[in-house]
Amino acid sequence: MDRAMHFRRSVQRRRSERQLRAMAVDFPEVDGHPNRLPFEGCLTLVDIPSDKAPSGAQGHRVVLTKEAAEVALPSLLGMAVDYKVGWDGHDARQKCGIITSAHLVGTRLLVEGFLFARDYPEMEAKVSGSGPEINTIMGMSYELADAHVADMRDAVWRLTRATFTGAAILLREKAAYRATSFRVNRRGDHRQTRVAETK
Repeated sequence: MDRAMHFRRSVQRRRSERQLRAMAVDFPEVDGHPNRLPFEGCLTLVDIPSDKAPSGAQGHRVVLTKEAAEVALPSLLGMAVDYKVGWDGHDARQKCGIITSAHLVGTRLLVEGFLFARDYPEMEAKVSGSGPEINTIMGMSYELADAHVADMRDAVWRLTRATFTGAAILLREKAAYRATSFRVNRRGDHRQTRVAETK
């Protein structure tokens, strides 16, 4: 194989990898939309054990591998975010928003999207809050289907494959990963930008 062909294939491989690590859905901008409140957050960490067992893990802490997260990124787009009364868990029937962007930065899986603020005024009041301390209170937790555990005999389950079906907004102290975060974005400049490589 000549050097030029090897270089082209190497570039294509790196470009493909970048596409998997950052994905977004474009929405038309509507200034002052009353039911579209932008948010951003850290949904989970990859390649790092959870601080406690998530729901459905039979008491096991889990590790979502980076490879599994990369492959599953497309399944996050368009999925709903939900919340539970009391802010201590999941309620898939209380869908209060949508995820429009997902990307990996180091070990953090970051998401962006919109909350249905007009439909859920009590939810907006909670997550908006007042003062900088509100950004340290709220967190997120993923919802999965078709998860594959490398070895179910392990004390910490290693997830090597999964499909994202949504996410919950909850108190950070109640999340399986206490390093997650959630905050609304009121800057008015929330835009979903396609990854350069996908243009």
